[in-house]
Amino acid sequence: MSESAGEKTEAPTPKRKRKAVEDGQLLKSKDFGTALVILAGCAWMAFFGPSLIAACKAVMIASFSFDLRDVEDFEPWRPLASAGWKLAPALISLFVWAMIATIASQAALGSFGWNSKSFAPKGSRINPGAGLKRMFGPTGLIELGKSLLKVVLLGAIGAWMLWSMTQRAMGLVSADLNGAVGAMGSQFVTLLFVMASGLVLIAGVDLPIQILRHLQQLRMSKQEVKDEHKETEGSPELKGMLRQRQREILKGGFRKTVATAQVVLTNPTHFAVALRYDQGRDKVPVVVAKGRGATALAIRELAAELDVPVLEYPSLARAVYYTSRENQEVRDDLYLAIATVLAFVFGVNAGAGAAAAPSVRVPETALFDENGRKIGQPA
Repeated sequence: MSESAGEKTEAPTPKRKRKAVEDGQLLKSKDFGTALVILAGCAWMAFFGPSLIAACKAVMIASFSFDLRDVEDFEPWRPLASAGWKLAPALISLFVWAMIATIASQAALGSFGWNSKSFAPKGSRINPGAGLKRMFGPTGLIELGKSLLKVVLLGAIGAWMLWSMTQRAMGLVSADLNGAVGAMGSQFVTLLFVMASGLVLIAGVDLPIQILRHLQQLRMSKQEVKDEHKETEGSPELKGMLRQRQREILKGGFRKTVATAQVVLTNPTHFAVALRYDQGRDKVPVVVAKGRGATALAIRELAAELDVPVLEYPSLARAVYYTSRENQEVRDDLYLAIATVLAFVFGVNAGAGAAAAPSVRVPETALFDENGRKIGQPA
């Protein structure tokens, strides 16, 4: 049975993932972020809680303290404002700590960065139909289940902790006030950490679910993968047109030089070198054009248009390509092999009509593979 073209069965491509990030379609887990922020808050309470308590104590002392100035010039907000500045460092540090934890929670999920598209207005956000679908659809049911799990789990943890703290709290009645406050503060921080551990447990369940849902949302159909490949690489027709255009441009640049050549040697397809030997002008053969790949193909096509003989001599073509530059005479150890080829070409042009191209011997000093490495040389 053939698979439906619209069924999303393919893993997302790198381009699809980049587009999802640009569109604000990121991996998100509210429970993971909440757990990390609450843990950060608990850590702050453990280390900086005493300073906050001291600041609150100063505020209360200032609130219930009066002197002669207050009687003569009653300004109830003056002592509160003075004491409030004592609270500011603790509260500001808590705010900064919470912001850092929030950013870190998103960075841990690979969602760190600014995306203005997330703030753009979307009709689906105010569409009642879409809202009802989210509430009563699979996503809404999952969120409801998670909320109930959080209420039950955290409620059970809190009730158990409060019950275990009851006996110890009763014993604090006979203790001094400072000792009782310190003990209660320690027990309160412990309760916060245990509750935060419950949130971490919930986040550990939620995060894999969100990862699977996110990957499912990014999956693509086979047709989407094909269309993206065409957009990225270009359709075969377009690539053929581009290659043809490239050859036309190359042929335009080589037209004059290849027209002066007596022969073009090929690999047969990877390399091409055009050689000129004008007896009244050149003492030895000269390389007038050379290239590999698309350039080699352009030289071959141009030689066919100009009726320049094209002969397949792979070893000799590579030897000339790697040992000579354009408008440069060929190397002396290649004279004999090239002279044999030119003699054959001149004989054909003169009507002598040799039956087949002669074999030539390329010296070992000029034997190269397609990568320009001398044959027989260690890799």
